Amino acid sequence: MQIQPFLIAGVDEVGRGPLAGPVVAAAVILDPHKPIEGLLDSKLLNEATRERLDVIIRRDALAFCIAEASVEEIDTINILHASMLAMSRAVEGLGVRPNLALIDGNRCPTVDCPSQAIVKGDQRVQSISAASIIAKVMRDHMMMELHEQYPNYGFAGHKGYPTAQHRQALIEHGVTPLHRRSFKPVREALQRAASQTQVVPAP
Repeated sequence: MQIQPFLIAGVDEVGRGPLAGPVVAAAVILDPHKPIEGLLDSKLLNEATRERLDVIIRRDALAFCIAEASVEEIDTINILHASMLAMSRAVEGLGVRPNLALIDGNRCPTVDCPSQAIVKGDQRVQSISAASIIAKVMRDHMMMELHEQYPNYGFAGHKGYPTAQHRQALIEHGVTPLHRRSFKPVREALQRAASQTQVVPAP
C-alpha cells in the first residue's frame, strides 16, 4: 500500500499597508524532493532575488495558488478581513488539498483543512517564505502595470505604500479608483477635495 505524503501548505499575504491596490495572498506546497535554497521572508530579499526565486518556486512546488481581495472588498469588510479572504481563496485554489495550512501571523483564515497560525512564519517556515515571495512578486508586477494607467502616482516605485511622494500625489492629483477609501490618508484627500470644491451660483 502506497503511503500518501503529508502535505503542508504555507500561506502568506502582502499588501496590508498600502493606500492603493489589492491585497494579495499565496499558498504554496513545496516538494520535499526539490529543496529550494535561499527561501526567506520576501521583505528580507532584494527584488532580483525575489524574481529569481519566484521562477523556481513556480517550477518546483507541488502546488501553488495566488489570490487577491479587491480594493472594493477592502473598503467593505476592512483590510484584516480582506487579507483573510485572500488567504482563504489561495488555499481553496490549490490543485491538491493540503493536510495542514500554516498561516503567517497570529490568526487563521477559514479554510477547508486544519490550520495553524505562526507568528513570523515567513522567517521560520520555508513554505510560508515561498508564499510570501510569490505573493510579493505578483503584487509588485500588478502595481507596475497600474503605474502605466496612473503614471502621476509613482506606483512602480512605492507599490502603493504611503510614502511622502504618494501622499503628495494624492494632494496634487486626487484619488483614483485604485485607492482604498477606508484608509485615513485617502479619506482625508477626499475630504480636502470636497472642501475645495466651490458651488458656482446659477446666473
